Amino acid sequence: MKNSYRIRPATESDLAAINDIYNHYVLNSVCTYQEELESLDDRRRWFSQHGGKHPVIVAEAGRQVVGWGSLSPYHSRSAYRHTVENSVYVHHQQHRRGIGSLLLKDLIVRARSLGHRAIIAAIDKEQTASVALHAKFHFEKVGHFKRVGLKFDRWLDVIYMELILDAPRPKSPPPGRSVPIRLSGHA
Repeated sequence: MKNSYRIRPATESDLAAINDIYNHYVLNSVCTYQEELESLDDRRRWFSQHGGKHPVIVAEAGRQVVGWGSLSPYHSRSAYRHTVENSVYVHHQQHRRGIGSLLLKDLIVRARSLGHRAIIAAIDKEQTASVALHAKFHFEKVGHFKRVGLKFDRWLDVIYMELILDAPRPKSPPPGRSVPIRLSGHA
């Protein structure tokens, strides 16, 4: 019998489960370069910075959270406001069941509907399943940074992947900015 999963927006009551899933990887994997366990208070602060254009979602099996994903600002500079970075984490005992695909697909749909232009994924080179997952959804490799992380006494490489979305170009400039106007055929 195949499991049934439900994807929904995360709530504050999901934060302990989200944190448990994440902290497993902090201690046991290079899929995150975080080396110290995330406290529940830190997870609450992180969650408070999401919502609106930067959602957090969970995958549930029954009433158990078995994975989560998020869209976060890619960079603090205002020109990057239409670019997000995705995160997808699946409970370590729930791999190879399609949960990561469900989460990433949902994040892509949400990013498009929110008007984002691009999704960036920063993935450790050793995380071949994550690279394959993103490639399945048409992310393209756009960069490879060598030996930029140090965890478990090993230097680690990061692969950057990008998905350009079909979001329409915003029609108005950001507040306080003027729009260049072309008055003639000359730039």
